[in-house]
Amino acid sequence: MAAHIRRRLRKGATTTAVAAAAVAALAASQAPAATLADGAAGGGDPKAAGEDTASTEDDGAATGNSPYYTDLPPLVTPNKPGASSNLPVTGRAEAGIPASILAAYKQAEQTVRTTDPTCRLPWQLLAAIGKVESGQARGGRVDANGTASPPILGPALNGQGFALIKDTDGGAYDSDAVHDRAVGPMQFIPSTWAAWGQDANSDGRKDPNNIYDAALAAGRYLCANDRDLAIAADLDKAVLSYNQSGEYLRTVRSWFSYYQRGTHEIPDGTGTLPTTPSIPSGATPSPNPGTPNPGTTPSPGTPSPGTTPSPKPSPDKPGGKPGPGSSKPGDGSTSPTPKPPKPPTSKPTPAETFGSLENAGTGPLRATAGQAFDERVTVLARNALGAPLGKVPVTFTVTGNTGTLFAGGKKTVTVRTGSDGTATAPQLRAGEKAGEFTVTAVAGTGRPRTLTYAATVTARQADALVRTDEKALVAAPGEKFADAVTVRATYKDAAAAGVAVTATMVKDPLGLFDNDKGPYFKDAAGKPVRTLTTLTTDAEGVLRLPEIFADDTEGTFKLRLTTEGGASVVIELTIQAPEETAPEETAPEETAPEETAPEEAAPKETETPEA
Repeated sequence: MAAHIRRRLRKGATTTAVAAAAVAALAASQAPAATLADGAAGGGDPKAAGEDTASTEDDGAATGNSPYYTDLPPLVTPNKPGASSNLPVTGRAEAGIPASILAAYKQAEQTVRTTDPTCRLPWQLLAAIGKVESGQARGGRVDANGTASPPILGPALNGQGFALIKDTDGGAYDSDAVHDRAVGPMQFIPSTWAAWGQDANSDGRKDPNNIYDAALAAGRYLCANDRDLAIAADLDKAVLSYNQSGEYLRTVRSWFSYYQRGTHEIPDGTGTLPTTPSIPSGATPSPNPGTPNPGTTPSPGTPSPGTTPSPKPSPDKPGGKPGPGSSKPGDGSTSPTPKPPKPPTSKPTPAETFGSLENAGTGPLRATAGQAFDERVTVLARNALGAPLGKVPVTFTVTGNTGTLFAGGKKTVTVRTGSDGTATAPQLRAGEKAGEFTVTAVAGTGRPRTLTYAATVTARQADALVRTDEKALVAAPGEKFADAVTVRATYKDAAAAGVAVTATMVKDPLGLFDNDKGPYFKDAAGKPVRTLTTLTTDAEGVLRLPEIFADDTEGTFKLRLTTEGGASVVIELTIQAPEETAPEETAPEETAPEETAPEEAAPKETETPEA
């Protein structure tokens, strides 16, 4: 397209008041826009507030500061008082967006939302830029694949009324081997397309004349430099990076606001073309075969700093944009003062610009207290084109009170991405406290990208719990059990240290019913308790229970021990009185017979014979 066109009064105003309002609104923007130079807004203030001087983040522009259509949105907006706020399905063709073009804008929004969610790119901004750059691909004149037919080419940027940009692509994109031209529905100059071009329709080509490729390229370009397009200042900077003109910014913003209030889809090829532009005074169209017909092809291209400015247009016919140093409309000056070209400044290419941070397949983060996590946090950094980006510093931080730390005992570590764009945090070691914590990964400056991962520390576990001896545990009523209860916990046949054990006096092996009689423990105050929850195995997985006492109820009772992980054991405790035994009968003592002196034998009487 050759130059700015005058805004035209919309037909359809039915009252004097509406017509007057339209004239006033259009008259306020009659002056042609000028390229910004040295921070001055030749076409007026570019900021949304409307008062400050416009500036850009760099000296380059996606379109080479080419001209653009300056038609304004319809006076009747979709959300006028008393109208429905829903998206209309029909309406004036001038306000509608061709089906393929609208689909490309929305697809680009979804793609960028995935790779760079913090940019918050709205498809309506792409639609606004597409409207002023090419009239929505000349009213949706694209083939079934979304490719403009014929190709959309701007005028040769030959320095005669336009910027002077000598050929950079050998005519590959713009069919001009002498000078560059803005190409396609989003009007990229070849050098910019070489850096930002995309293949959004997966046909193996990056084609600036394909609306899907061009819309995604425009979306990534607008999101560069860590911009958040939900912030007005960042959106202004993004639009100005596309074309460094305050008037351009206001025109795009007017369509952006209009599309935000609602629009409607129309068939491809039925859109209304913007007003036919005229070639600015002093411009000489290139005779190359690729030069478009001004009546059918928009020809963006605005003079850039250092080029020969075009004269101020007359108020009653369209004219070109004045270059830097041109007089402002209405100041009475007619002699433009050219400014020397600004030296080029080096800036990161899109391939070097950090674009997004993504999860690189990190799985669930779970570990037992005191153990190392099997999974490690891994992220992927991409550049502004969506390709992996190396050498990006990523800071990983552990937040929580579980005691979990990275290897080496650190809560924060910084790792740079490798050539594949990935960075992996050191291994995590769980603390001793069970619970949840988070790991955050942060990369980028200005507007950092942040990823947050949830992690869990579970209590130490045991899958087996057994007594260390088989002694019968018996106590008399009112006494304590003489033998202590000792158990050993293991996990996968290894000693399970630090495992929490719960001991409960129960009526049944399953522990469904607690017992309120029989054996008991004592708390710190010496009162009976029949459940203990503060028990933990030692370094060898062994637990020796506190003393157990017996009340006056005789019988066999059960003690159930359980652990995290499901290990359990049931132990029998018996309270019984000791058996009474009869005293043993003792035999009478045997006494020795008394010794008696032998009796003296009486002399034997003998008979004497009679005399």
